[in-house]
Amino acid sequence: MKLFWTVFFLWMNCQLLAQDTTVSKKNIRLMKNAKKYLEKVALHPEQRMLSIGWMPGIVMELKYATSSNFTGQKLYPCINTTYLRRDAVMALWEVQKKLSERGLAVKIFDAYRPYSVSVRIWNLVNDERYAANPSKGSNHNRGIAVDLTIIDSKTMKELDMGTGFDSFSDSAHHNFKALPDSVLENRQLLRNMMEQAGFKALETEWWHYALPDAEKYDLLDLGFEQLKKNQPKPIICPIRWKSSVPASSDQPAQKQ
Repeated sequence: MKLFWTVFFLWMNCQLLAQDTTVSKKNIRLMKNAKKYLEKVALHPEQRMLSIGWMPGIVMELKYATSSNFTGQKLYPCINTTYLRRDAVMALWEVQKKLSERGLAVKIFDAYRPYSVSVRIWNLVNDERYAANPSKGSNHNRGIAVDLTIIDSKTMKELDMGTGFDSFSDSAHHNFKALPDSVLENRQLLRNMMEQAGFKALETEWWHYALPDAEKYDLLDLGFEQLKKNQPKPIICPIRWKSSVPASSDQPAQKQ
């Protein structure tokens, strides 16, 4: 009998883990079942997660796919692209096009982040100024947030933003002004470009931007291989799609 109950409880745990959603204390919606994700995308095409690697001129330096990040750990598998929701891809493409006219380009540090990775990061940082509390989830998990900077397209050098990526310090805040004018101008350029495209800034991180209306999107805990497998075939360049991203307002993004 003891063996029966042991096996029963193990089976129940497996069933719970297999569910596509889970409910936290904050009633977050967490989707981790690829089939359910595809069913939702079929009804709401704007919710599809798309690769951003097709954009001409864009550069990827995905920090969490290596150990070259603040954790010193490799949090992602070896990947050469990342993903965002359709409207975020379209908005980012607008930024890339405008920067290319100036001889500049986007460099991506991070975009989609599985929920389970955000939990690991929270356990290390535990500070809502710089990491998303799992009880609320992250806009990276929703596929609508991106960490990025600007580079010179010819030299491939990053514009000086005053700090590096994931610098958890006051000097990374947008309201920190004790910096050279050139640095402040570079930060303002990035902010202007992103906000004109519909993104919202995070006041404590100059590199982090997200689309508004986060409540429209489920938190995802899908693997990168699952997203890669479920890309549209053939992939149609989405530059002809019309984004439904609303015009930018003065309301800043919350920490994600």
